[in-house]
Amino acid sequence: MDPGSLRERLRHVHWIGGGSGAGKSTVARRLAERHGLVHYSTDAVMGDHAGRSTPGDSPHLHGFIAMDMDERWVHRSPETMLETFHWYRGEGFGLIVDDLLRLPAGPPVVAEGFRLLPALVRPLLAEPGQAVWLLPTPGFRRAAFASRGSLWEIAGRTGDPERALHNLLERDRMFTDRLRAETKELGLRAIEVDTTMTEDGLAGRAAQTLGLRASAPDR
Repeated sequence: MDPGSLRERLRHVHWIGGGSGAGKSTVARRLAERHGLVHYSTDAVMGDHAGRSTPGDSPHLHGFIAMDMDERWVHRSPETMLETFHWYRGEGFGLIVDDLLRLPAGPPVVAEGFRLLPALVRPLLAEPGQAVWLLPTPGFRRAAFASRGSLWEIAGRTGDPERALHNLLERDRMFTDRLRAETKELGLRAIEVDTTMTEDGLAGRAAQTLGLRASAPDR
């Protein structure tokens, strides 16, 4: 399909990308409820997409699958983890687009997840205002993971939880920095998310950035 046709077919999609722990899923759920959108979570389909991939089209994913937990999170530097993490390299992104194209015609869609990389999403936008990236500070990210009870979820299954957590948080910090630079370079919209921002405030800013009108109050 040519790029123009693809952009037209995805004109009804609002995209929310960003760093881990930024509140993407929470914001997307709120926008879906308030504005009658269909919520598509890229996190929810990671297992399905991994199962549909091959070593040929997703070599970094299959290399990651072959590692044990210490190989993934303890023995490699955060820089190596960043550069080789399959979803950060865009592996499986075509499956996201396929999923969106197969959704039934109807309400607009809000697609969200860290897999929505700026350079991959930008060619699919009919208008730049269809997309926004949430960029959490390191303090916000750690507080978000702690409040969810997931701060040690991955690191706790390694032989050196402290080192694994440090590596994971540092990798995610660098990924957010990369998103910040890419959105700026591509002229895309982003919201800085820190510990002073409430969920309602963040959802409101995202709705405004995406051009979603506030729903009429109940009577």
